[in-house]
Amino acid sequence: MHMFKSITPDELTQNVFSLIGSDWMLITAEKDGVVNTMTASWGGLGIMWGMPAAFIFIRPQRYTKEFIDAGAYLSLNILGASFRKQLSYLGSVSGRDEPKIQRAGLTVCHDNGIPFFDESRLVLFCRKLFAQELEEGQFVDKEIISKWYPNKDFHTMYVCGIDKIVMQEK
Repeated sequence: MHMFKSITPDELTQNVFSLIGSDWMLITAEKDGVVNTMTASWGGLGIMWGMPAAFIFIRPQRYTKEFIDAGAYLSLNILGASFRKQLSYLGSVSGRDEPKIQRAGLTVCHDNGIPFFDESRLVLFCRKLFAQELEEGQFVDKEIISKWYPNKDFHTMYVCGIDKIVMQEK
């Protein structure tokens, strides 16, 4: 098992555009003793309501959405570049159909009951604060709908308070 050290949001010096958009993250939650995860490359980090926050987006058909909706807590896991194949796999198959975490070779750990992966180089432990489905009528730029939502399967946006951040110690 790897050792992790807590850091403050101000100590997170990595480019958040790269962390989410290029490195990708695993959105992970637990429901009824079962852990599920999904790969995500959309989202953001910033300040909301006076606190560090994460903004995640999940389509309605994603199995992980059931896990996020069922509980108050989740983790955002950033793995290293050597895990790109596993991240692609975890984003392309459903935990409904197979034990994808096990098949990806990841190790589930818990911190205060919140699941995360031992292989992560960075983990953000989050608490859900707000959830809202994106609605077609709210898009100002209608081209986004035709490009990203041809099936009208609009994401749910979650605003999550970041309660704790840990980095893997080298």
